[in-house]
Amino acid sequence: MIRVALADDQALVRTGFRLILQAEEGMEVVGEADDGAAAIRLVDEVSPDVVLMDVRMPVLDGIEATRRVAGKTRVLVLTTFDLDEVVFEAIRAGASGFLLKTSPADELVRAVRVVAAGDSLLSPSITRRLVEEFARRPAAAEPSGLDELTPRELDVLGLIARGLSNAEIAAELFVEPSTVKSHVASILAKLGLRDRVQAVVAAYESGLVVAGSS
Repeated sequence: MIRVALADDQALVRTGFRLILQAEEGMEVVGEADDGAAAIRLVDEVSPDVVLMDVRMPVLDGIEATRRVAGKTRVLVLTTFDLDEVVFEAIRAGASGFLLKTSPADELVRAVRVVAAGDSLLSPSITRRLVEEFARRPAAAEPSGLDELTPRELDVLGLIARGLSNAEIAAELFVEPSTVKSHVASILAKLGLRDRVQAVVAAYESGLVVAGSS
């Protein structure tokens, strides 16, 4: 059973999400919060597997709330616009992915399942936005924390940072997808990362991949 918590200051939005998720087999909405501070308390109280976190909420915004609960649960950030400038900061804060509030019901359900399974929901468009954000920032002086990775793991990390899926990485490197999966797991473990979202951020912040490079 996937236990989901809802954090949104709009009651109608929470109701819509609850009805969609409760209708799915193997999903349960275990609590709701109408601001960021309440979301933090809710996570401590009910220990959900996934939190649907609105970015803009009173008392405490979704970014800070995400930062405070990311170590306890997985966060799927909700936003109204795909050009929302704060989505990047939400990902930096530890979100496992993001979803537009206007997404169809089946995409919401899929997103929750993907995040609950331990994967990340990072679309190519969001990967491009991460790249653009790093292009505006000074490059890291030198790679950090990558010396434990093998040359092949560095290759895989670079391809993850370009937004490639495991299947696409396998095709690029002429290996089996299962091999790529093992490399990804090893990379996350060695670097102390939770998911692919953090791996993308780490690749750019470490200087392994430079924004604008192919």
